[in-house]
Amino acid sequence: MKQAASVLIFGWGNPSRGDDALGPVFIERLQDLLTPAMLGRVELLTDFQLQVEHALDLIGRDQVLFVDASTSCAHPFEVSSLLPLRDQSFTTHALSPASLLQVYRDVQGIEPPSCTQLAIYGERFELGEPLSDAALSNLEQALSWTLNWLASDVAMVYA
Repeated sequence: MKQAASVLIFGWGNPSRGDDALGPVFIERLQDLLTPAMLGRVELLTDFQLQVEHALDLIGRDQVLFVDASTSCAHPFEVSSLLPLRDQSFTTHALSPASLLQVYRDVQGIEPPSCTQLAIYGERFELGEPLSDAALSNLEQALSWTLNWLASDVAMVYA
């Protein structure tokens, strides 16, 4: 069985709904920006939404970065630590990151890895819309932050 990369970066959203595509587009762009050294310890994952099954993707990780579009975060993006929480999404088919961490805790019987949420500000979410100019600018700034995070904080922990 293949060992999991120590860092998982998981972006989600609907590519057909304007700025909701920020998570998947973030993953696409990051793939092209990662150095060979980073590629050896970082796995990238994307989906339309977080689901119960994604708790299994956290197994064997040291760090997880969740990336999604948001209309309520600070401009251009917001970074926050995550803790397990049984919130209102806990019994739905689309979970919040905190609720996914609670599923991990319940299923695995251990605490989840260190998790961070990167919320990128978006403003247009209509079906068929492209990413807005503001979202594209916010995306570039979020990518820059992530590359610095990977090169400094995470690298120091796993060097």
